[in-house]
Amino acid sequence: MTDAIEARGSAAREATQPEEAVRKAERQDERHDVAARRRRAMPSRIFGIAATLAVCLVAAVLAARAWIAYVTTPWTRDGAVRAYTISLAPEVSGRVVELPIRDNQFVHKGDLLMRIDPRDFKNTVDADQAMVDQAKATLANSRLQAERRNKLTDLAVTAEQRDNFNTGADTAAASLRHDEANLDEAKLNLERTEVRSPVNGYVTNLLTQRGDYATTGSRALSIVDADSYWIDGYFEETVIKPIKVGDPAKAWLMGFGEVIDGHVDSIARGINVSNATPNGSGLADVNPVFTWVRLAQRVPVRIHIDRVPQGVLLAAGMTATVQIDPRAAAAGPSPSGGRAEAGAR
Repeated sequence: MTDAIEARGSAAREATQPEEAVRKAERQDERHDVAARRRRAMPSRIFGIAATLAVCLVAAVLAARAWIAYVTTPWTRDGAVRAYTISLAPEVSGRVVELPIRDNQFVHKGDLLMRIDPRDFKNTVDADQAMVDQAKATLANSRLQAERRNKLTDLAVTAEQRDNFNTGADTAAASLRHDEANLDEAKLNLERTEVRSPVNGYVTNLLTQRGDYATTGSRALSIVDADSYWIDGYFEETVIKPIKVGDPAKAWLMGFGEVIDGHVDSIARGINVSNATPNGSGLADVNPVFTWVRLAQRVPVRIHIDRVPQGVLLAAGMTATVQIDPRAAAAGPSPSGGRAEAGAR
């Protein structure tokens, strides 16, 4: 009985040995496959790690540049496009009979903008011309009579008579000069019936119409000087120190992505101080409220425009972001943090 049991056990062990060998071989094959996959995946892992490090490095460089640009490079979003506007008022009064322009039209220097009825002024010129002709004839006659009297002897004419005729000739000459001045004034007023553009620019906010009565000295037209555009950047006083005249500048308009190139033309030397406003007695009206938070004042910096990209439209009053690249190394922020937040003293 015992021998039979041992024989069956030996037979069972002999039957399981091939199965264990097979499983062992399978486990070895699996380990070899895993090792092979790891070896094949190693370059990909190295490339992934390198790419991640490169991305992190680029991000760090960009972040550092952005921080340096924010802290050390003067820039502001508080900027505006500026231009000179010429207000035109007629120098003579009259009815507008010609208006060959329209609103927002570009005009060249010397172009006719408005013509006032010239008929009355032409009549004045003709009348003054007649007065000049009459004065010339009177002067010629007076000089002729004076010359005749001067040639006569004292027996034929007295000294008093000579003086009277000479004085008459001088008076006629003065009258001629007066009439010629009136004629010149009349011709000038006739020329003033034509209002012409003094600059190259754009007609803006045109409200005058043909048939309106133009009054001397009252604004009738406005022209935006097309050659006078500049940009004002209102910088906090904490970043004014590194800015110098001539420093390169860049500007971006709110509605355009292109860069406008320019340079610093000048820096304002004064802004309004509310505490310096005198009261009715002439004394300084000082605000007694003084807060702990000090807001930095903004100083205008004028930017001369060097280049305007194609397609960028400039209009006075447009919002601009301005950045200045100081030629010298900009000083670091002030110990108070560069934000002008200091305790009241």
